[in-house]
Amino acid sequence: MKIGKYKLFAIETGVFALDGGAMFGIIPKVLWNKTNPADEQNRVTLHARNLLLVSDSRKILIDTGIGSHWDEKFSRIYHLDQSEFTIFSSLASLRIQPGDITDVILTHLHFDHTGGSTYLENGRWVPSFPNAKYYIQKEHFQWALNPTEKDRASFIQTRFMPLYEEGLLNFIEGDFHFDDEIELLPVNGHTFSQQLVKIHDPSETLLYCGDLFPFASHIPLPYVMGYDLQPMITINEKKTILPEAVSRNWKLFFEHDPEVVMATVAESGNGYSIDQVFTEMIL
Repeated sequence: MKIGKYKLFAIETGVFALDGGAMFGIIPKVLWNKTNPADEQNRVTLHARNLLLVSDSRKILIDTGIGSHWDEKFSRIYHLDQSEFTIFSSLASLRIQPGDITDVILTHLHFDHTGGSTYLENGRWVPSFPNAKYYIQKEHFQWALNPTEKDRASFIQTRFMPLYEEGLLNFIEGDFHFDDEIELLPVNGHTFSQQLVKIHDPSETLLYCGDLFPFASHIPLPYVMGYDLQPMITINEKKTILPEAVSRNWKLFFEHDPEVVMATVAESGNGYSIDQVFTEMIL
């Protein structure tokens, strides 16, 4: 897939699981279990899927996945499986080395989105992409340093503070035009100042949805995660984005859906539903 000067590649970094009730909030299990079947511990499967944008001068990674070097307890709770791929193996399959990455855009700093930003080397956490500039909303970084009891477990400082300490973290405030094809759009329902990434040219638009739409099954308006700090804000953000996605035929990129990489959406009755499904980055 190509948009403007960029070739786009889905980068798989691992498979993990979270509680299905937490992933779907008020939606009854009898409904969400049809699209996202739970295991014996009520967990549903998630992919940690990122996006690589390659031009003649830049190699941009959007989010860094769940990362590695997790202990046995973490791996057991989250049913972590990296037997098929990690962020490094997925990049290597494209003949890209960590030092080749020029920029990393982080949607937010939850461990499954920035876990691969650092790695453990000789007992010390160091940046995974030492030649890259990392971009995050300033407000979100400040929130990550002082989260609430509700979301504290989502922030693991070894996965992002080394970026700050090494001077690699660049702060953004509000809407930001990264370049002619890339815009960063803050949203506040899931966490404060998560940033979505809009990639566009005159003929195509792809929206990297982060945790606004983790799964394709989160398209209907009431389907909001229990993790979200401001669920009514999430619904209002969906009401803003979905009509434009329908009218302009945007492709929505899903970071966590185990099967659907991206999709278009359509109006359905009084709401919205998935229209065309893509299971790989090919049009």
